[in-house]
Amino acid sequence: MKNRMYNMLLGMVAVLLLVGCQKYMPIDLAGGEVVKPDIDSDEFVVEKPEAESVPLPLDPKEAIDLNLKPNEMGKIMVLMYHNIGEEEADWVRTPENFQKDLETLYLGGYRPISLTDFATGNITTEQGYTPVVITFDDANENNFRILEDGTVDPQCAIGVLLDFHKTHPDFPMEVTFFADGPSAFGASRDEEEKINRVIELGFDIGNHTWGHANFKQASAEDIQREIGKQVLHLESMIHLDHYRVNTIALPYGSRPADDSLMEYLHKGTYEGMAYENLAILNVGSHPSSSPFDMRFDALSIPRVRASEMNVGSVGMYNFLDYFENHPEERFISDGQPQIITAPYGWEEFVIETDKELYLYSFPEE
Repeated sequence: MKNRMYNMLLGMVAVLLLVGCQKYMPIDLAGGEVVKPDIDSDEFVVEKPEAESVPLPLDPKEAIDLNLKPNEMGKIMVLMYHNIGEEEADWVRTPENFQKDLETLYLGGYRPISLTDFATGNITTEQGYTPVVITFDDANENNFRILEDGTVDPQCAIGVLLDFHKTHPDFPMEVTFFADGPSAFGASRDEEEKINRVIELGFDIGNHTWGHANFKQASAEDIQREIGKQVLHLESMIHLDHYRVNTIALPYGSRPADDSLMEYLHKGTYEGMAYENLAILNVGSHPSSSPFDMRFDALSIPRVRASEMNVGSVGMYNFLDYFENHPEERFISDGQPQIITAPYGWEEFVIETDKELYLYSFPEE
């Protein structure tokens, strides 16, 4: 009996040692014959999963859809608004008509870009769409009104813009408000709060001079004071350290009669502070050349009145119709910021730039 027990124990130990020495123990869940691979054989190779191949970067031009007829040498509208109010007038749009303007632009394939991006040629508009610049002069109270409960009045300009953006998220909220003197947006005590809230919402603040000045008969000192004092005033309230007020809309579109004084619209000094504008906007009255066109002048950018009253034939809707009938003159983005795409024939007007020029023939209809 003891021998039998001793033999059983020896058998169990042998089995355990055998199992412990195996590098591989296959298990046949189906109950068939188990075949153990010989892991010491040269034929036994553990295959590693293939690494995912990384595609080589494509030429960005290959992503441009020429069927959309991109033309980045076409013209761009810089729209000029002033007031949003209950009754339509020469310089007033009702909230309903302002919303209509936005809807018309949206459906027409226009997408806002910032004035700074436009002036510096940083066009990031999605391919097939046309950039448009939206501006408001005077920074009136009806441009940005805060209700007693702290919410934005849906009937003011920014209220209409924010509501429109909720239902049209692919319509960027890029707008510049040009403020003159103290009390921007009708606020004296709350001016700083309003200005910073406007910037936090993604909009921009521009210069409209300290006293809404007419520069026609101004001296060099007058020009530098009007521009520089307003820069100091606005930047002293803006919380973002890097933010600069470096765009200006000329009141009345006025420029000094003395051409030698034009340089002070661009840059100058006031009380030891230097200012330099990268964009100077006029009052009218036609679309601007492309920033890639040698005829473009960032220091003299024309604007189009965003109105339907007493605009003659140079209002926003006149030019929307014009571009509808002359699509070859409209800026159409290629969606590639480092490439300037245009049909053959525009090459003689392209500025010197580090961007790549891509010329093509219009696809046949």
